[in-house]
Amino acid sequence: MGQLVVRNLENSVKARLQRRAKQHGRSMEEEVRDILRNAANEPEVGSTGLGTEISSLFANAGLESDIPELRGSGIRPLDFES
Repeated sequence: MGQLVVRNLENSVKARLQRRAKQHGRSMEEEVRDILRNAANEPEVGSTGLGTEISSLFANAGLESDIPELRGSGIRPLDFES
């Protein structure tokens, strides 16, 4: 079995872990193992890009036309004098 050492843990976090372990009737070490085990067993959420996230926010906003992708397009400065 592997070991994990956690340094520089805030005293308030340690105190909360101790209280939580006591509430569950186990050692703080077992409490931390359980927390880590549960966190590691959570299903992985697929990561999407920022554009996809923004698009999903406005998916039902009523826009009828496609917005062209700008990937690879050069940057042109705006002309404020025209």
